[in-house]
Amino acid sequence: MQVTSVVEVKRAAVGYEGREILHDVSLTVEPGEVVAVLGANGSGKSTLIRTILGLVPLRRGEIDLFGTPQRKFRDWARVGYVPQRLGAGSGVPATVGEVVSSGRLARRGIFRMAGAADRQAVKDALTAVGLLDRYSDPVSTLSGGQQQRTLIARALAGKPDLLVLDEPTAGVDAGSQEAFAAALGRFRSEGGTILLVAHELGPLRPLIDRAVVVHEGRIAYEGPPPEPAGHHAEPDHDHVHPHAVQPAAGICEWAPTDRIAAN
Repeated sequence: MQVTSVVEVKRAAVGYEGREILHDVSLTVEPGEVVAVLGANGSGKSTLIRTILGLVPLRRGEIDLFGTPQRKFRDWARVGYVPQRLGAGSGVPATVGEVVSSGRLARRGIFRMAGAADRQAVKDALTAVGLLDRYSDPVSTLSGGQQQRTLIARALAGKPDLLVLDEPTAGVDAGSQEAFAAALGRFRSEGGTILLVAHELGPLRPLIDRAVVVHEGRIAYEGPPPEPAGHHAEPDHDHVHPHAVQPAAGICEWAPTDRIAAN
């Protein structure tokens, strides 16, 4: 029996205001894979993820989710999304438990009261990210890393088959990065599929099955995660700045961020 791909992007092109951001991009994510989309700021990596989720329209090409054309896909409870770091409690006087509980809405619907399965899913998700003891605390009292862990717990609470994360470890503390890696490792061990955008891998590196490097809106490299080189390989520097491909070696050269224009 043929296994259906979780994500299949075929010759996708995306643009804003007359400017094309992604050009002829193709990508496949198989069940149980952990795929990292790497690239410099402004390369188009986050645009690719948002397009897969239907948040940005295609100009050309096709996207399938779980074997269904994206335009016909309705089972969004199978997809958990963690956006780029933001203030999870900004302007909202919500507790950690309330934020994570909102991740169950796609499963149960907005008109049904939370049941025992919903409460257990929330507890499991908070345990996975190490924040169960903060259940009743206002999100505004958490550190930035803890807020990001709350958003990951919200996605996990929905019991998705595919977890999509947009730079989950950007700018957060080492402890939170380790908690991310542990939570994602458990999700993967239970058969989950992960697609993540990263500017640096850090503790997530051992989880990655395949890396896809986006450069100037095109797939420049696909294969094992490239190893840091030069000053990026120093113990106190783990930022990933894929910038160009050396075809003979099959790896990337990285350019300092101050030489890469960001969107």
